[in-house]
Amino acid sequence: MPLTPFKLERYFARYEFSAKYLLCSSDCESLAVADLLVLEPGADEGLKRHWLGYTESLGAPSLRAEISRIYTGIAPEQVLVHSGAEEAIFLFMHAALTPGDHVIVHWPCYQSLFEIARSIGCDVTFWEARAESGWAPDLDELKRDLRPNTRLVIVNTPHNPTGYLMPPPGFLALNALCQERGILLFSDEVYRDLEYDPADRLPSACEINPEAVSLGVMSKSYGLAGLRIGWVATRNASVYARMAALKDYTTICSSAPSEYLSELALRHREKLVERNLQIIRGNLSLLDAFFAAHADRFEWVRPAAGPIAFPHLAGEDVEQFCHRLVTAAGVLLLPGTMYDHPGNHFRIGFARKNMPEALARLEEFLND
Repeated sequence: MPLTPFKLERYFARYEFSAKYLLCSSDCESLAVADLLVLEPGADEGLKRHWLGYTESLGAPSLRAEISRIYTGIAPEQVLVHSGAEEAIFLFMHAALTPGDHVIVHWPCYQSLFEIARSIGCDVTFWEARAESGWAPDLDELKRDLRPNTRLVIVNTPHNPTGYLMPPPGFLALNALCQERGILLFSDEVYRDLEYDPADRLPSACEINPEAVSLGVMSKSYGLAGLRIGWVATRNASVYARMAALKDYTTICSSAPSEYLSELALRHREKLVERNLQIIRGNLSLLDAFFAAHADRFEWVRPAAGPIAFPHLAGEDVEQFCHRLVTAAGVLLLPGTMYDHPGNHFRIGFARKNMPEALARLEEFLND
């Protein structure tokens, strides 16, 4: 079955590089190569000497070792490096699923988390998160949706686009349920480490569930989207082997400079994350004040983690509103229709340094 157009990516292709202010970015403030190289003495010379031949298909051993240190109980041999998160999602779906499988997906979500399964011929059920519940999905609803042929549950926490963070009891119960029923769990954890309170941080699914597959990427928490490095971490040797074999038909291996710079960044990941959290915390306080001042136009469910949220717009179609805003003020918001969500919500991003200026332009637009 052919893949349908990726609505969110087509929307960004239309506006992302022409709009002056991206007020819906899902990643954090990025860095220049020079900013990374100063983190470590000798890193600039190391990059100059770095060999530009093919890299190992599984990922450079030293990079996989650095990624494994993010987790507890995960060996470098249980990390598989990809070109961003998208390749990892694509290969996982093709490694894990067959036509006729039933898949349950935490929704709203990034389109590839359900669209690829549909293209394979799977039956997809949305496990819906609702604004009136603070975007918390109901585990009892998930249990009711289970079928004898349920092969996979997909969860995303911290959540895109709502900023919801699953509480530990619910996350542990979800993993236990999947293990009891022999169901694979794919855990999208690309915003892990961006919890506003570190005490709220969940264990990674791959740490507590031997069959689970955890997804990570350099783009989101670390703000290094241009490196195009992502990975999965898993103790599921069967799924790992199938994904590794399929990678021979996609990128085969990653960019050597990107692997070098990613490894360097991960050695200093606490510093990068704290930098981004400082930006997020400052901008989030501005958003709290903004939405309080415009409570007649917007409904604000404050996120618990990550750089994005999903407010509700009152009084106007959200897609028309976003189009008028970017056309008149050069400020880009992402309408919830790009998630196929009917609730008149939009995604707002607040991990960029210029967000105060973008928010001021939005304020001017509303006043005008």
